[in-house]
Amino acid sequence: MEKKKKSFKIFAISDLHLSKNNPKPMNIFGPVWENYVEDIVLDWKKKVKDDDVVLLAGDLSWAMKLEDAKKDIDFVASLPGKKVIIRGNHDYWWNGIGKVRSVLPNGFFALQNDCVKFGNVIFCGTRGWSFDDEKIINRELLRLEMSLLNAKKMQTNGEKIVCMVHFPPFEKNYNDSVFTRLFEKYEVFCVIFGHLHGTQYKNYKMTQTKNGVKYYLTSCDLLKNKLIEIKY
Repeated sequence: MEKKKKSFKIFAISDLHLSKNNPKPMNIFGPVWENYVEDIVLDWKKKVKDDDVVLLAGDLSWAMKLEDAKKDIDFVASLPGKKVIIRGNHDYWWNGIGKVRSVLPNGFFALQNDCVKFGNVIFCGTRGWSFDDEKIINRELLRLEMSLLNAKKMQTNGEKIVCMVHFPPFEKNYNDSVFTRLFEKYEVFCVIFGHLHGTQYKNYKMTQTKNGVKYYLTSCDLLKNKLIEIKY
């Protein structure tokens, strides 16, 4: 019997740091940021079809207020595919999930303590944080487990669970963490994360598998401003 073809592809890229409302010169961070938005858009339009899903793991916009971030949201919304986002540490405009969702265009989904399903894949996630702040880490762990519990409830026919976190879910030595143990407990298929740039990256791998879970580092500058396809 012929195997049924997947109906959509999944792509990921993070840390776009857009600033349509108040342009910020990103090339001060290095040559990879020169015309980076144009490079991303060109690659995006080559790869992504309207039925595909693009995961954006935080730091979408430099804006401080939601009304200012709306231009960046609408810009991303104009590109092909469904978009799924989580909050990053620089997304100061993200002030209450209800308010965020109230301005999202069709086909644009923000996750917080919950999940969304397309076909045979469930997407969930949370921001995460650096491991030196136990109070925030514990709060993010609660949010992550809420998302994963909702994903498990939605998992009625063996759907794969894809999780996003903005911060790296493990430290530089790749030791097990409270985050990786949760991913394994809830049988997450793969994890998308970002946050790292420049020399921060040198101790990390772009893709790796740990205890059966695959991890993708998707900061746009580290991907040379090209979306990465998440095979499932």
